[in-house]
Amino acid sequence: MPLLLLMLVLLLPATPVATPSALLGINYGRVGNNLPPTASALQLLAGLGVGRVRLYDADPATLRSFANTGIELVVGVPDECLATVSTPSGASSWVRSVIQPALPATKIAVLAVGNEVLTGANSSALTPSLLPAMQCIYDALVQLGLDKQVAVTTAHNLGVLATSYPPSSAYFRKDLLPVLCPILDFHARTGSPFLVNAYPYFAYAEDPAGVELEYALLEPGHGGVPDPSSGLRYPNMLVAQVDAVYHAIAATNRVVARAVEVRVSETGWPSAGDSNETGATLRNAARYNGNVMRLVGEGKGTPLRPDGALRVYMFALFNENMKPGPSSERNYGLFKPDGTPVYELAYRLPKDNATSSSGAGGITTGGGGYNGHGDGQQNNGYYSITASAKANMGRWTWTQACAAALLMMMAF
Repeated sequence: MPLLLLMLVLLLPATPVATPSALLGINYGRVGNNLPPTASALQLLAGLGVGRVRLYDADPATLRSFANTGIELVVGVPDECLATVSTPSGASSWVRSVIQPALPATKIAVLAVGNEVLTGANSSALTPSLLPAMQCIYDALVQLGLDKQVAVTTAHNLGVLATSYPPSSAYFRKDLLPVLCPILDFHARTGSPFLVNAYPYFAYAEDPAGVELEYALLEPGHGGVPDPSSGLRYPNMLVAQVDAVYHAIAATNRVVARAVEVRVSETGWPSAGDSNETGATLRNAARYNGNVMRLVGEGKGTPLRPDGALRVYMFALFNENMKPGPSSERNYGLFKPDGTPVYELAYRLPKDNATSSSGAGGITTGGGGYNGHGDGQQNNGYYSITASAKANMGRWTWTQACAAALLMMMAF
């Protein structure tokens, strides 16, 4: 069996290079009643040099606003739509009425079905619809000949891991393996991204005595933290979190894991918070987000995967005054609603980070679904994975491999 798996991996195509040169994106949440029109947001994106944007819904007016800008979009299928699109007819109707009309003028690269469904407050109700929704939307794209242009995925938080420290010890929660395994099978078959949101802030806020602030802030002068099992040294917590995901996938299927690329679909630091929210300050937010830009701008990988550049979506473009939860939830933005910076960043992106020059699209007022990335109560951070190569896995699928791993884990 190991020889068979090795042969299958050798048949996988090489990791594709992203068409645009951008490595950094930003999450454009619109849960506020005082946000500027999308045309103003496009001007801010052009000023930042960001060429990738993640949206949390598929509002047609917003999609039209990004037409002919060259900005590459991750478009969200909101949680409340999962039941509808989990049937072939529902998914086909949704793709034909919402996504197809926006193409090709609007550059939609990924559809993210739900956000943190497996560990969210409504996980018991939403989880059964997640994979069927992903599969039905993918099938609808295939029928329209759009599957090579638009990938289908979902975003998870760190709560899918049973442990994440040290990175080499990470593995998925046993109770989620029956759900995650067919999802991984889907990604292996379609080559779509497996996204996870990563927030070192939560790890520091929950244990400020045990987590060094400079390590959580990605400060380049920090000496790093060693992983005693792998022998690798981690210069900051973000790359440690990413490598924890790599190890969790490898713990499920080490051979096929070589084809998987981990990306960060959300990361950020709040500039303000409640009195008990340790570390939520303007200075820390400026340091963290500046260091994220620097880290991505270096074009380097992680200690475990040094040859692949780290790709990240920062959270978020604006402070959003209608987000529920603690005060920090409303203070993740780089900009205030009036377009002024919340703080000055010490680092600026290279000019080639944008996918192309950004023009101003149509104008639409803010709105859209909840772009919840969690409130820190579920876990210590969040993540992003991307399956980078399409794989015809033959009769040995990720589901079979995961089932074998689950049986082995249950034996202990």
